[in-house]
Amino acid sequence: MSIATMPLNPAVIATKVNRDNLKSRIVHIGFGAFHRAHQGLYTSQMLEKTNSDWGICEVSLFNGEALITDLRQQDHLYTVAEKGATETVVKVVGAVKESLHPTFDGALAIIEKMAEPQVAIVSMTVTEKGYCVDHTTGQLAQSNPLIVSDLKDPLQPRSALGYIVQALRLRRERNIKPFTVMSCDNVQENGHIAKSAIIGFAKLLDVELSQWIEDKVTFPCTMVDRIVPAATKETLDEITDLIGVEDPCAIACEPFRQWVIEDNFVAGRPDWDVMGAEFVADVVPYEEMKLRMLNGSHSFLAYLGYLGGYAHISDTMKDINYRKAAFDMMIKAQAPSLSMPKGTDLNGYAISLIERFSNPSLKHQTAQIAMDGSQKIPQRMGKSLQFHLENGSDFKWLALGIAGWMRFVSGVDENGSKIDVHDPMAKMLKDVCDRHESSASVVPVLLSIETIFDPAIGQNPKVIEAVYIAYQSLLDKGAKATVSAL
Repeated sequence: MSIATMPLNPAVIATKVNRDNLKSRIVHIGFGAFHRAHQGLYTSQMLEKTNSDWGICEVSLFNGEALITDLRQQDHLYTVAEKGATETVVKVVGAVKESLHPTFDGALAIIEKMAEPQVAIVSMTVTEKGYCVDHTTGQLAQSNPLIVSDLKDPLQPRSALGYIVQALRLRRERNIKPFTVMSCDNVQENGHIAKSAIIGFAKLLDVELSQWIEDKVTFPCTMVDRIVPAATKETLDEITDLIGVEDPCAIACEPFRQWVIEDNFVAGRPDWDVMGAEFVADVVPYEEMKLRMLNGSHSFLAYLGYLGGYAHISDTMKDINYRKAAFDMMIKAQAPSLSMPKGTDLNGYAISLIERFSNPSLKHQTAQIAMDGSQKIPQRMGKSLQFHLENGSDFKWLALGIAGWMRFVSGVDENGSKIDVHDPMAKMLKDVCDRHESSASVVPVLLSIETIFDPAIGQNPKVIEAVYIAYQSLLDKGAKATVSAL
């Protein structure tokens, strides 16, 4: 029994996609929660309006065997529950045509699928780590274990980059027009990062191929926005009750969504704009707005909320001090650093973010948002800090956010309990913190890590002093009292 074979509850919005008409014109790498709730749903609703054939072939490269198995068993249908403060709307997504996994199908099958002539877009949600980039240089990290493995055996790749380059090699050899590579990850200038990584990897294999990719392939930047908490048993059980049958591929999210896309596609694109996506010439201002105001304040709430004993972002919003601090973080620390198109209402955007964070129906865990901070902090707070240093303005909210991250990665909370820190630099960060034994003397040492903090920031005496004071306050008073004082 599955959503493909069982009648669903009448309240569920069934898909009207003509699924017989679909072709795998998009290959998407990373069948994770965000993609299901964002690009997958956008595409499904676009198909209903346009009756076009832009089907998706889903690919999971790491883990994901169970999810792909479940997806196949329910004829590649799944549900998205949009949970508002007062009601939940469940929609069936019908955009997925097929799925592949190296464990089941082999690496070559995935490469061949991407090389098929009808494939016009290869999109990705592989997280920051999936691009295998050295964040200090912005270039390919050649020592990354995935890259080392892919260079040794290019026809059995492990990284998304390896698969894409091999598929483009086949298309070039077969005289097939290249596809567009579209990153949908929450990474600043994600298209440029993808381009740099892919061309850098290709150059190590075949210089002529790398030049062909640089000349022929397009890498549009995108800005994606929707709060999508990780699936939990509680969430899946709730969706089962709502639809009347189990859907292990289901995901819950907030009603809000946004998608801004650089209109730069070498082989055509779907009309996602019929469902509200914005095609623009320059995505950067919108990326910066989201990264600093939404993601930056999200990180602020995640670290300080977790340290304050709050399990979910919506819990922090019940505390008037956290609510006020988050709003001030957006308006006083982040908004002044932005250069937005004329008419952009940043105050209204901040108000909408506070409303979204307050949604009690979304159990977005502070611990989940706190993951991978060493890779997120530079994007979410770095440029804002630089702006305030150049202008001599107040950045105490940013300093406290960074201090909260430092306190979090020490691995021990305010009650002496262990924090399960998920970060590619977790061990190194904890070792540094351990050497300083819960002392604020750790602050300048952590700020000196150039893979996280640009020296202009991390070695600036004003930054060191501000973060030191904030960190000492966290040690002396705790997170709640420190946020209240802010």
